[in-house]
Amino acid sequence: MKKILGYLMVLIAPALYAQDKLPVVYLPENLTIHFVSPEPIQYVDISTKELAGDLPIKNVLRLKLRDSLKTFTGSVLTIAGEKFIAQYRLLPGYPGVPTERNIIPEDMRPLDISGIGLSQNQLKSLSLNLITQKPDRRVEKVKAFGIDGQLNHVYTVGDYLFLDISYRNKTNLKYDIADLHFKVDDKKVTKAANNQSVEITPEFVLFNQPAFAKSYRNIFVFKKMSFPGNKVLRAELSEKQLSGRVVTLNISYQDILDADTLPN
Repeated sequence: MKKILGYLMVLIAPALYAQDKLPVVYLPENLTIHFVSPEPIQYVDISTKELAGDLPIKNVLRLKLRDSLKTFTGSVLTIAGEKFIAQYRLLPGYPGVPTERNIIPEDMRPLDISGIGLSQNQLKSLSLNLITQKPDRRVEKVKAFGIDGQLNHVYTVGDYLFLDISYRNKTNLKYDIADLHFKVDDKKVTKAANNQSVEITPEFVLFNQPAFAKSYRNIFVFKKMSFPGNKVLRAELSEKQLSGRVVTLNISYQDILDADTLPN
């Protein structure tokens, strides 16, 4: 099986376990077994051509024997997530064996993966903690088309920025979200200016909310960024309808510099 999701640099502190000390998973004949990971799977290695596998979704590995159990004598399976590596000893199964295996903490060993930073699960946990807290101030705000938008707070942890943004709809017309995207742009844009916008994609977004009747609040996580004083980070909320309302919230670099550390 090919390496999944491309290039991965892995530094493992402890030595790999001997095969006889690995957790055992029995493969059922003519059935598929699923390994469920708590975070997106970055790498998979199967030490035999007798197995076929793929990633139907980012945190599930699907395995199946190509032929009969009679020809399968066993192998070692390696799975790496964003922050862990797990190995299993695969053996011929028997009727009634489980067809699903959760990758549990006892199976994992930590990884030092260059450039990965916080895992998606860690970003989600931190964002959920923030969304439960009542906004205590307005860093930036905007009003347009009956929509009030505001940057409630900017937090930082490690190499990440957390933007707490909310909108309130004061009209009776539901707002169907077409997109909410971020770009670094000139503070003042004139028709004669050669304006160059740079799109910035969040590393993580807490909620995927398609519409809101009265209120919307979300956490957007970015890698730490810098931009000159004549630029501004614009959060542009756009509506699906032909007469769609566009609400642009401007975030200055000073707002980024004034970010608070993430509360406990």
